[in-house]
Amino acid sequence: MTSPSGSTPGEAQAFLDAHPEIEAFDIVLTDANGVGRGKIIRRHELTGLYQGGRHMPISILGLDITGEDVHETGLIWDSGDGDLRAWPIPGTLVPLHGTSPARGQVLLAMHHLDGAPMSSDPRHALARQVAKLAEKGLHPAGAFELEFFLLANERDTEGKVQPAGAVLDGRRSAKTEVYSVDHLHGMEPLFSDIYAAAKEQGIPAETVISEYAPGQYELTLNYRKDVLRAADDLVMLKRIVRAQARRHGVTACFMAKPIEQYAGSGMHLHVSLLDRDGQNAFTETPGETLSLLLLHALGGLAATMAESMLVFAPHANSWRRFVSQSYAPIAPTWGVNNRSVALRVPAGDAKNRRIEHRPSGVDANPYLVAATVLAGIARGMDDELDPGPETTGNGYEADSGDSAMPADWRAAIEAAKASAFLREALGTDLHNTFCAIKQAEYFRVARTVNELDYHLYLHEV
Repeated sequence: MTSPSGSTPGEAQAFLDAHPEIEAFDIVLTDANGVGRGKIIRRHELTGLYQGGRHMPISILGLDITGEDVHETGLIWDSGDGDLRAWPIPGTLVPLHGTSPARGQVLLAMHHLDGAPMSSDPRHALARQVAKLAEKGLHPAGAFELEFFLLANERDTEGKVQPAGAVLDGRRSAKTEVYSVDHLHGMEPLFSDIYAAAKEQGIPAETVISEYAPGQYELTLNYRKDVLRAADDLVMLKRIVRAQARRHGVTACFMAKPIEQYAGSGMHLHVSLLDRDGQNAFTETPGETLSLLLLHALGGLAATMAESMLVFAPHANSWRRFVSQSYAPIAPTWGVNNRSVALRVPAGDAKNRRIEHRPSGVDANPYLVAATVLAGIARGMDDELDPGPETTGNGYEADSGDSAMPADWRAAIEAAKASAFLREALGTDLHNTFCAIKQAEYFRVARTVNELDYHLYLHEV
């Protein structure tokens, strides 16, 4: 059977010929929560994967964050938990850095047995939005930013997580070492391995900075003309950071808000549209301050943000990130060169004009985020939506108008379930799957008795 993903056995054979040392491969399918699920196969099995795909249970796309079945997705016993076929994603067959024995990795996408895309696979949702824009002669380009914490493996005396000591000499800082270059030197061996791994995998990892909290860092990725590949980059880079941190004796944390008194971690998406000639369609013409197409795109993103927040903030912890003056947006505002808004138009040359979409936490699924953002942009262009006045100065004091964000996770779930826009953006099946998974996770959290309950109520009520 010819691979419906476009992968070929020749790609596998060329890789095997170039890497005789590799003995096994991680084959990774990304679920609705952004969790990589799959298997480790032996070297001799790789060619077969490219020739005929790999059977995997349909239920793998109906799991919650703990790996438990969510029966309300309809992907478990309603279908008898039958097998579908996962196929390699072209260009994602790469070596893994520092493994012993040597291993490789390839990302997968799920298809039906006849080759049709499995509609609850998040990557297919993004591919569908890319294809819809292509019908308009537009091609989305972009890149994600990756913020994360490096934490010690041991908790502090109060049982809470704490920033990792430097892997170079164990020195620990409790300061907000934002933009400190000297502070980065203590993590130099770890970041050197991250960059080496990224280079081996063809991932354009660039600048690293010490971010706005103790133990928090950011890695940027270079712009891709293919936003699907940009999302693949983010998935692969997270796996690299997690693996290399573990090898250096620390924990890479991709929770949106791991430490309550400090800023959370975002996953900002920079996005623009290229026309048929490869030129930036968001570039303003002489006499324009900003292009009309860019303004309509901003209008669509602002208008659809409230009902889309479950995609951008999918977990209970995600909602702890949205605190005023914490560099996380709290209203669907936009502005130029302003980090207090949700939709930022960065300063720079007109030929590089783009939107920085800032609501998403680093715990979000990049395929779902990008699919929803592209659908919002398309809505704004189709309906010629006005984004309203630009927010200048302190965006945290701006009036959010009639499009205020949901107050909490439960409200976001209800808004997502009722959203015709999100149903179209993700597709009916994935919309049902995603909302069912989030609803099940909400009930799990709601019925859990935790330490805060005891602290507040044990001796008081």
